[in-house]
Amino acid sequence: MVGRGGLLKPIESGVYNVNEAMIHDLKLGILGQHASNLGGLIADDIARTLPDAKAYIANPVVVDEFEDIARIAGHPEFKRISIFHALNQKAVAMEHAMSIMREYENMNLIVVHLGGGITVGAHKKGRVIDVNQGLDGEGPFSPERSGTLPVGDLVRMCFSGKYSQNEIMKMIKGEGGLAGYLGTNSAYEVEKRAFNGDTGAKLLLEAMAYQVAKEVGAMGTVLKGEVDGILITGGVANSKWFVNLIIERVHKIAPTHVYPGEDEMKALASNGLRVLKGEVEIKEYK
Repeated sequence: MVGRGGLLKPIESGVYNVNEAMIHDLKLGILGQHASNLGGLIADDIARTLPDAKAYIANPVVVDEFEDIARIAGHPEFKRISIFHALNQKAVAMEHAMSIMREYENMNLIVVHLGGGITVGAHKKGRVIDVNQGLDGEGPFSPERSGTLPVGDLVRMCFSGKYSQNEIMKMIKGEGGLAGYLGTNSAYEVEKRAFNGDTGAKLLLEAMAYQVAKEVGAMGTVLKGEVDGILITGGVANSKWFVNLIIERVHKIAPTHVYPGEDEMKALASNGLRVLKGEVEIKEYK
């Protein structure tokens, strides 16, 4: 039984046994509350009802393979951390490598996940050595997250007395991005508005694509320009128009490949199959 991993302590990629330490941290929400925290708990509950069944998680959002240089934020009180769509990014990267008969561990890739949150990862020889913190930290704005904001303005807003901490956090995650500007987190709905003549909606989608492309360019420098491919995935990747806005800015960096949708159930099943075949080492969460 393989469940989606949640906001645990930072760990390397792979398949993990759902043990008591993990159950404790998922229930506690040590890095915050998120729906993905339920994945391991549900898998464990189901496994306990079946004979000889075991529960696992695979590539949770806290996969951390950063190089030390990527952790420096700019002030000793802050540190960049890795929270991203690890399950889907890793699955798409491996699928792409297999499709061209190469090994994921021998490639340099930039993977773009376009969903409610947006993350852009630099995959170097099978490890994600840098990625924007897409939960509530940095990077492009998305359908419901603000991404990187002007720091000084944000600090002044926090101390203006007009907003509570909870209200500020909602601006950053949940009511930011397209939701903040237009009152909807549906990129499909915003695109329909744009095609129906709403110039404001069109500008926002163009700006979102612009910021995604900038992040791709940044990850290209992380990989020192040695990029085998740019992979674009996630629900918003179903929009050919939006994806083309990104591709026209990044296609000279490396060949682009689009894998629309986010088939996380397939990714979980694939990891489960690898466990059954003995192709992967089961790791222990501590």
